[in-house]
Amino acid sequence: MKTAMSIATSDSGGGAGIQADIKAFARCGVHGTTAIVATTAQNTVAVNDIFPFPPQVAVNQIEAVVSDIGADAVKTGMLFNAGIISAVAETIRRLGLRNVVVDPVMVAESGAALLEPDAVETYKDELFPLADVVTPNLNEAFALIEEEVDESRIEECARAIKDFGPGAVIITGGHTTTGADLLYDGENFVQIKGPTHTSENTHGAGCTHSAALASFLALGFGLEEAARRARYVAAEAVEYGLSEIGKGAGPVHVLGPVLEGETP
Repeated sequence: MKTAMSIATSDSGGGAGIQADIKAFARCGVHGTTAIVATTAQNTVAVNDIFPFPPQVAVNQIEAVVSDIGADAVKTGMLFNAGIISAVAETIRRLGLRNVVVDPVMVAESGAALLEPDAVETYKDELFPLADVVTPNLNEAFALIEEEVDESRIEECARAIKDFGPGAVIITGGHTTTGADLLYDGENFVQIKGPTHTSENTHGAGCTHSAALASFLALGFGLEEAARRARYVAAEAVEYGLSEIGKGAGPVHVLGPVLEGETP
């Protein structure tokens, strides 16, 4: 069985972060492993506290997993501060990890900041050049180039992010008018289209997308096909979002509903 590793933060509410990634890995048919860099006290309404771990904690987990289980793909999620990002980047480089998907998580669905301001430059300088693909949403994409969001300039934005060194850029479409993801590989722009679902239950959608993308890369699909499959999985997870969980934005449900007649 192929394996994929999530290097990210724990969401105590179970909607995003490490928890969302593990569910997405299972949905896509790979064995998921983790390196937890921080933990949060959060629910569907707010992120009450963030507790980052010393960077060496992430390094030790990555080394332990890779030395025994390996990693056919890696995705990074919420890394929170410059020290953690730098340590993760150095470890990815030193171990020669491949199929690296970087999801530059900045803001929670509740609006809470999930990245310290001075960490953005560390992302761009140290981690992006190691990424096979980075997957910001529209707001994150323009934040990375320090400009106001302007959907009409999305291709220009993708080019600017590509200049930071990743192999490719996917600006996810959840915050766009079209709902399509935009893939840019340095030469061509490809619209990754699929079903869209109007829902308030989108907590964890971005994590689910990037984890699914890493899964399909681990399984050997090319980037464009992996992006199309990840787009489908993320949309399906939103479609089945759990409105009954919590009082805020409910979590996506990547494993889908239990079918009539099945045992839960």
